Amino acid sequence: MWRSGLNVPSFQPYTEDEEFDVVIVGAGITGISTAYFLTQAGMKVAILDANKILNGTTGHTTAKVTAQHDLIYDELIQNFGLEKARIYYESSKDAMDFIKKYSTDNQIDCNLEIRDAIIYTNSDQYVNNLHKELKAYDLLGIDSASSESTALPLQSKFSISMKNQAQFHPLKYLIHMLKESIEKGLRVYEETVAIDVEPGKIAQVITQSGKRIKCKHVVSASHFPFYDGMKLFFAKMHADRSYVLAAKLKTPFPKGMYLSAEDPKRSLRTIQYNNEELVLIGGEGHKTGVETRTMSFYENLKQFGDEVFGIEDVKYRWSTQDLVTLDNVPYIGRYSENHHNIYVATGFRKWGMTNGTVSAKLISNLILEKDAPNAELFSPSRFQANPSIKHFLMQNIDVAKHLIEGKLEPVSRKIEELYNDEGSVVSLDGKRVGAYKDVNGKVHCVDTTCTHLGCEVEWNNGEKSWDCPCHGSRFSIYGEVLEGPADQPLKQVFTQ
Repeated sequence: MWRSGLNVPSFQPYTEDEEFDVVIVGAGITGISTAYFLTQAGMKVAILDANKILNGTTGHTTAKVTAQHDLIYDELIQNFGLEKARIYYESSKDAMDFIKKYSTDNQIDCNLEIRDAIIYTNSDQYVNNLHKELKAYDLLGIDSASSESTALPLQSKFSISMKNQAQFHPLKYLIHMLKESIEKGLRVYEETVAIDVEPGKIAQVITQSGKRIKCKHVVSASHFPFYDGMKLFFAKMHADRSYVLAAKLKTPFPKGMYLSAEDPKRSLRTIQYNNEELVLIGGEGHKTGVETRTMSFYENLKQFGDEVFGIEDVKYRWSTQDLVTLDNVPYIGRYSENHHNIYVATGFRKWGMTNGTVSAKLISNLILEKDAPNAELFSPSRFQANPSIKHFLMQNIDVAKHLIEGKLEPVSRKIEELYNDEGSVVSLDGKRVGAYKDVNGKVHCVDTTCTHLGCEVEWNNGEKSWDCPCHGSRFSIYGEVLEGPADQPLKQVFTQ
């Protein structure tokens, strides 16, 4: 939806032999914002994107610009202490304030609107959790309010709000920033897949086509890190998918950005689109690869919208993938002291607008050798004893479970049993393969073994993709990589 009607610039793949101060991999809000800060400082910067710019997670966001990242601040105080919780809040608020100021100062027509961010609940258990969160707000000096109801036409026992947050059109904002950076010398390359880094004082980014790009600094801003550097990010994060409808309602929507505390999540905000107001209805999150009938999640969101507001028309629908770290705090900064000129930003937990901007400011400060007081909190090398060890063990036990179950899962369906526009794991000559029969009856078959660590992918009927339940890799019906950590396609068995 965000790309509709916009003149998004396009760029050629990298074919040159050139050296840069900084190579950034990934052209979403993190990559473009990082490039902006660095080009403003006079650095020679290149951005590489595996596909088209602004077409990944940033192009599929709900674009809430807020420091209210669900129920997080009481948890941060308990696990990190008050001072680090304050650093998290101040980093997020600073990012939000930058987006507001940059949009206003440059008179960008990006539909920036100031709104309160509100978490509500109709659950007795979550009433208690919201009271704890409100106390955390008070300890951190956050401008907030509480109520026993909301302006929404649904039952609510308690709600808390963070005042003067924002919502906007992310692509209009970023296209302006991109153009300004290009005027400062930024080079952008699309359809350029980075697959590895050769570390060194002068590092080399290695592309899938075999090109090597020399640079003094490398930034991985590619959602899932394209380079692991022995940090085992795949074992320290899990991937969640969630779903969004853009709907025209029959009844007026109250001002505010809303989020339910309990599951199933319900995220709500307005957007001005083609001179009419739509409401983004989001939620229904689940771990990637463990659900196959994903169309039901869109149906659940529509049912919720119909029951609460009355939906006149659904204009758009989409899903997105988000990465969640062991302790719910993003990994931002240097890979390690052994990789002092290689940086990463990942694990934004659905709050990419502020966390992407936090990442850009933090990494830029490190590269420019400026003060970075939040570097320790976000350090990719951290490992909190509580709750990280527990989550690490549980996450990897779950991975092992899926790995074993996938290998032992009995498969009885045959290709000839598939209907048009249906995909499924089938048995072919006694082997497990993934088959999709398109609307014209053409069959596309792939090996279902994920090329990352060998788990078995499952069919996703909502997005028509093959998804891995172990680490969140996703593949097209032709086997092409849609989401990492896999960087190699599934093997094509045949197309007929």
